[in-house]
Amino acid sequence: MTKNNKQVKQQEIKISDNIAGAEYANLMQILHNKEEFNLLFAHILPPTGKMVGKITTSPGHFKKMIEVMQNTLKAYEDQFGKIDIAEDLNGKSGKIGF
Repeated sequence: MTKNNKQVKQQEIKISDNIAGAEYANLMQILHNKEEFNLLFAHILPPTGKMVGKITTSPGHFKKMIEVMQNTLKAYEDQFGKIDIAEDLNGKSGKIGF
């Protein structure tokens, strides 16, 4: 594989055995300090809920993740049409979080 006439090495990524599949999250919270961003994901099914995932990353990686998600969202909407903003648990649209 080449990129701009330079050899690009492929990396093998292993998935831990304890990651059996995807978790569904309908709620998230983002916290930050100077050094890192913490993304907390939860699945809420009133009257209960559970935390299903947590990602901690650097500010630089967080910004790159947002860029990739924006590009992916644009490609999705270009192919399938505009996505409406989901309603939160109180029936208001545009707000995600606890």
